[in-house]
Amino acid sequence: VRVIAATNRDLEAEYRNGTFRKDLYFRLNVVTVHLPSLRERRSDIPLLAHWFLDRYAKGSSVQVTNAAMKCLLQYDWPGNVRELENCIERAVALGDRRTIDVSDLPPSLASASPVTDGGEVAHSAGLTSTDLEDIERVTIQRVFEQVKGDKALAGKMLGISRATLYRKLKRYNIGGHALPPTSQALQ
Repeated sequence: VRVIAATNRDLEAEYRNGTFRKDLYFRLNVVTVHLPSLRERRSDIPLLAHWFLDRYAKGSSVQVTNAAMKCLLQYDWPGNVRELENCIERAVALGDRRTIDVSDLPPSLASASPVTDGGEVAHSAGLTSTDLEDIERVTIQRVFEQVKGDKALAGKMLGISRATLYRKLKRYNIGGHALPPTSQALQ
């Protein structure tokens, strides 16, 4: 029997501290592969993003805009590769199927502070608060239309609580009301 296991913990330190079984540690620790977090290897992001695009677009020719790729590269990825995969899958599911733009990315990612390769907060990415509000509004509108008005599902897809969704629907007049005009940033 061959066991392949992954963890984000230092098992050697844990068995020495008595919080992990020593015998199990030595059974599992035949070959150790250290894979740095995604934020430590940003150059892999475009390759992984395109691989996930091919996987979820199922043969469609979907492109990532430069602005969207810039957001992907500047995000800190606390959820690592799984978070990037979920982000791309969501963008393909909710996007227009030809291009993935900043508005197709999760609002939390599109509005996050850009970071440098060292993880430090960088200077402004050139997006104003109005631009970010427009991105958020368009994203919520697309999700709301995609789920045909199902607020529980929309909140789940957006990663926000139902109360937050209701507040944003009211703020942006989404769900039976006319939308406010879109700014030039999204055109």
